[in-house]
Amino acid sequence: MKSITVFCGSNSGFRTEYREAAINLARIFAQNNIRLIYGGGNVGLMGIIADEVMRAGGEVVGIIPDSLDRKEVGHRGITELRVVDSMHERKAQMAELADGFIAMPGGIGTFEEFFEILTWAQLGFHKKPCAILNIAGYYDGLLALCDNAVSEGFLRPAHRQLILEDSNPEFLLEKMEAFKPLPLEKWIDKEDL
Repeated sequence: MKSITVFCGSNSGFRTEYREAAINLARIFAQNNIRLIYGGGNVGLMGIIADEVMRAGGEVVGIIPDSLDRKEVGHRGITELRVVDSMHERKAQMAELADGFIAMPGGIGTFEEFFEILTWAQLGFHKKPCAILNIAGYYDGLLALCDNAVSEGFLRPAHRQLILEDSNPEFLLEKMEAFKPLPLEKWIDKEDL
């Protein structure tokens, strides 16, 4: 993988582990010549990971809508900052440029971006790995929700397996490299039609 989109918070969170994980992931990206694609902000975990990739000699492309450029303080100290017209354009470019996707801790925007790209994988719009860096158990509840959706018949086990997960960024990248998309059947039960 040459480029990975990271979805993460415009806040840093309360735990030092989140900051440490962003720094660690950034260093791994730079060491492995993986270009960071992210939301373009200079604040929160977004700013931390971008700053650290740049500090380590890596490449960073940020994509931010004009309306958020000032709110999220568009990062002018990265390799390339693209200011676009809308969130839709932002997400489309982030998807197009990436060979894979990682969700780090974040809020509603992070959840939405990850689940949209995961939905696109489920629908067969792309065959790129979708992963969660589960720092300090941050995503345990969300993963349990997905497991419950399988148990209740709303999510196929094969679709649940599209969510790669690990608390160690190196192991997570190994899982992403090894990812082979399964040939997925239609997501709607034929008897429901």
